Amino acid sequence: MKRVSVELVPRDEETLRAELALLQQYQDKIDVINIPDLLRFETRSWQGAAMAKEYFPDAMPHIRAMDINLEEELPMKDYLRAHDIREVLVIEGDPPQRMTHAVYPTESTDVIRKFREEMPEVTVYAGIDQYRSSMRHELYRIHRKVQAGAKGFFTQPFYDRRLLEIYADMLSGLEVYWGVSPVMNAGSQSYWERKNNVVFPQAFEPSLEWSVQFSREVMELADKMDASLYLMPIRTNLEEYLAGVFR
Repeated sequence: MKRVSVELVPRDEETLRAELALLQQYQDKIDVINIPDLLRFETRSWQGAAMAKEYFPDAMPHIRAMDINLEEELPMKDYLRAHDIREVLVIEGDPPQRMTHAVYPTESTDVIRKFREEMPEVTVYAGIDQYRSSMRHELYRIHRKVQAGAKGFFTQPFYDRRLLEIYADMLSGLEVYWGVSPVMNAGSQSYWERKNNVVFPQAFEPSLEWSVQFSREVMELADKMDASLYLMPIRTNLEEYLAGVFR
């Protein structure tokens, strides 16, 4: 397997540092920390990534395309360079809940191209949402992002091995981080179904045991494909989940 990435939500500095310290016991298994950019928290993704680099060699902030004004320089450019952050994940982003936050009609491909022009030293990754629309349409989006300069992709979490294998065949030759995320209860399952259009397989169970087993299964698949793994331990006991995955 190429790399393992773990996503940590930057709720606040104290919590993020505690989780980073917890993850240090897996220094030999985790290669990069991903930090999403969630506007309801004060810590921006690149600030969280700078903290993560104090604990791990590599950290990757998420950059929301809709936050970027194409008529101005990248607002986080100087910060990324000052903290030697050389990888980013460009996503579309969700509309802000507060209307005071300015957004723009900027697409991911625009921001990928902007990074290529303004920060050529940065490796830019893009997102794959296998639930957003048809496979054909998503593949078209992927090709556009490659043309814009994306060097690899991070998927939304998979819950069905069969769907993952179809996408693996479709994306052969691309660098992909295959995503998994634990779902611990029926409420979380319902959220993924309503918000992200996930169709869970009949054998799925919203439990730690099922989530750990499936994560290990995807890790084995990624190893066979010489691909990478993206762990998103959202709203779960981080210590228990990772102990099961890396046992």
